[in-house]
Amino acid sequence: MPAKNVIPADRVTILFLVMLVAAAGNTAMQSALPAIASQLDIGDVWVSLAFSWSALLWVLTAPKWARLSDRRGRKQLMTIGVVGFAASMGLCGIVLWMGLHGLIAPTATFIAFAVFRSLYGGFGSASPPAVQAYIAARTERAERAKALSLLASSFGLGTVIGPALTHFLVFEPFGLAGPLIAFGSFGFLVLAALHWRLPNDTPRFAARGIITSYPSAASVNQPEQDEAGEEDNALPREEIRLPWRDSRLVNWFIAGLIGGHAQALILGVIGFLVRDRLGLQDLPKETVEATGSVMFVGAMATLLAQWGIIPMLSISPRASVLWGSFLALLGIALVGISYDFYGITLGFAVASLGFGLYRPGFTTGSSLAVRRDEQGDVAGKIASINGTAYIFTPAIGVALFNWWEPATFILIGVALLYLIIWGRRSLEEMPKADEA
Repeated sequence: MPAKNVIPADRVTILFLVMLVAAAGNTAMQSALPAIASQLDIGDVWVSLAFSWSALLWVLTAPKWARLSDRRGRKQLMTIGVVGFAASMGLCGIVLWMGLHGLIAPTATFIAFAVFRSLYGGFGSASPPAVQAYIAARTERAERAKALSLLASSFGLGTVIGPALTHFLVFEPFGLAGPLIAFGSFGFLVLAALHWRLPNDTPRFAARGIITSYPSAASVNQPEQDEAGEEDNALPREEIRLPWRDSRLVNWFIAGLIGGHAQALILGVIGFLVRDRLGLQDLPKETVEATGSVMFVGAMATLLAQWGIIPMLSISPRASVLWGSFLALLGIALVGISYDFYGITLGFAVASLGFGLYRPGFTTGSSLAVRRDEQGDVAGKIASINGTAYIFTPAIGVALFNWWEPATFILIGVALLYLIIWGRRSLEEMPKADEA
C-alpha cells in the first residue's frame, strides 16, 4: 500500500521514461544527421534548417500545451507528446531509409523529413509540462521535490544515452536510418506503458506545468519548481505577465540570449566539423561513431557541471555565468584549432563544461530576481529565450562553417568575450525577492 500522497515507483518510472526518450532520441538524431547528409548529398545547411523548423514550432506551441496542463487530462497531453515524438522519429527514419536506398530523390527526402519532423515540434512539447503538473498535483512538498528532481535528471541522462547508443543502432536493413526507427519504436513502447500503468486519476492539488525548452544536447536541466509550500503550487488567481524590459530581469535575459546563441552555434556545427576534419565524408558508420563519442563526452561534462560542481561549490548565479563563459571560450578556441579526434573531443568537453555552468547561472539569476508569484511567467520567458536560440542560429553557424571555417568560432568567441566583459559590470548578485 503506497504512502499517502506518494506516486508509486512504477508510475514515476513511466514519467521518467516519457521525458528521457525524447532527449535521447533528439541527440541520437543529431549524431546521425551529418553522415546522412553526406550519403544523400544534401547541403548541411538544409539539414540544420529542418531542426530550425521543428524548434520554431516548439517555441510557438509549448505555451499552449503548458496552459492546457493546468487543467485535467494530463495523461492525454502526455499521450499527445509521446505520439508526436514516436511518429516523427519513425516517419523521419522511414523516409530517410527510402532516400538512402534511392527510392525517392534527395530533395523529396529532405522535404518529407522536414514535414515529419514538424510533428515533434508541434506536438512533442505537450509532454513535459503535463508530466510536471501530474507530479505536482499528486504529491505533497517532500515527495514532490524528490520526484521533480528525478524528472529534471531525465533530460540530462537522455543527452548521454542518445549519442552513446547511436552507432549501435546503425543496423541492416535500415542502416543510418536505424537510430531514428529504433527510438521511434522505443517511443511507442513508452506509450504502451503509459496507457497500461498510469491511471488518469483525479489530482489531489491544483498545479500548473512549466513551459519546457526545446530538447537538445544543452537541455540538461529545467527551472526548479518552488518548494516553499503546498499553496505555492496552486494555480494563481490571475495570470502575471512581466514586461521583457523589467529592470530586475533585463540583464539576465541579455546574458541568456548571448550565451544561448553561442552554445547553439557550436552544437549546430560540431557533428559536421567532426565529419569534415576527420575526413569521414565517405565513411558513414565511422562518422556516426565519432560524432556520438564527441557528443557523449560533452554531455558528461555538462552533467558534471550541473550535477556536481555547482551543488558542491554552491556557485552564485553571477559567478556561474562568468566562469562558465570563460571555460566555454577556452573550449571553443581549442575546438577551432583542433584537427584530430582527441583535440576536438577535449575542446568540446571544456566548452560543454563551461556552458553547463553558464546555463543554470542564467536560469537561477532570473528566478531569484523576482517574487514567488512571478516565477511562472519568468520560467516561460526563460524557456522562450532558450528555445529561440535553436530556431535559426544552428543553420547560420553551419552556413558560416561551410563558407569559412574560422568564421563560426570567431563569432562564438566574440559573443562569449563580450558576455564576460559586459557581465562583470552588469550582472549583480541578487537575494531572493521574498527576502529583500
